[in-house]
Amino acid sequence: MKIEKKIWPGYYEKILSGEKKFELRLADWECQSGDILVLKEWNPEIKQYTGRQIEKEVGYVLKTKDQKFWNNEEVEKFGFQIISFK
Repeated sequence: MKIEKKIWPGYYEKILSGEKKFELRLADWECQSGDILVLKEWNPEIKQYTGRQIEKEVGYVLKTKDQKFWNNEEVEKFGFQIISFK
């Protein structure tokens, strides 16, 4: 399945260069391994698409809502970080 999502210019550039190999999104939509994520560059200042887009195949998807590694106090204090591997 192809899924289209907006992406801000700074993040788009990092994906385009190959430096950013992950995407953090609110899990208010479904995707799974093998889907194609179409990331359409969006300029939030002028509220318009730039016309650039990139397609990436979805690898592993981790949803964190049901993970119980940390308690709510720890999450509130520290938040999360996503770590990618090269």
